[in-house]
Amino acid sequence: MSTAKDTFNLKMSDEEIVERVVKGEQHLYESLMRKYNLRMYRISMSIINDNKEAEDIMQTAYINAYQQLANFQGRSSFGTWLTRILIYESLLHKKRKQKLQKVLMEKQGNDYHNDTPLKGLMNKELKVLLENAVAQLPEKYRLVFVMREIQEMSTNETMDALNLGESNVKIRLSRAKEMLRKELHSYWQPKQLFEFNLIRCDVVVDFVMRNISAG
Repeated sequence: MSTAKDTFNLKMSDEEIVERVVKGEQHLYESLMRKYNLRMYRISMSIINDNKEAEDIMQTAYINAYQQLANFQGRSSFGTWLTRILIYESLLHKKRKQKLQKVLMEKQGNDYHNDTPLKGLMNKELKVLLENAVAQLPEKYRLVFVMREIQEMSTNETMDALNLGESNVKIRLSRAKEMLRKELHSYWQPKQLFEFNLIRCDVVVDFVMRNISAG
């Protein structure tokens, strides 16, 4: 039996892997998760801004995607299709969280405060500074910035995932950079943001594969 590692060695396309998973080679789904984990984490963080919640959302998105694999028709790339599912789950989670926070604030008045989850997440001072600056961007600019600059998704893929026109993507990216330049001046190392190390990658993959196997 082939393994997910074998799949990488064969350099199969996402679509070929999806087809084999749908036909019963369930274990190959792991290779897709490991390929997209960093992208999924960074994009979810750009919406949620909480690393543990982002991991939970990733797991939900992967399971939902697996359950819908047979319906994947290839109208867009698998990566774009998966990203859409993640964005939907992230926005849904954020909406639910905001409703809960509103209820708590109404009950507790001004005593309720929303912590900043990124504080203390990274050890390096510059990375903390950069992540906090990105986190302060308005959501519509932050999401485009993370997808284009940190995750290096193409303009077309970003357009497709967010259902935006090319000019809107470029304008939002330009505006995000302008805001960050004013905040950070000479600091500019976006590719180091929102790291997703192997241990965290394994946690997400193991959780999803256990659920798939149990299903």
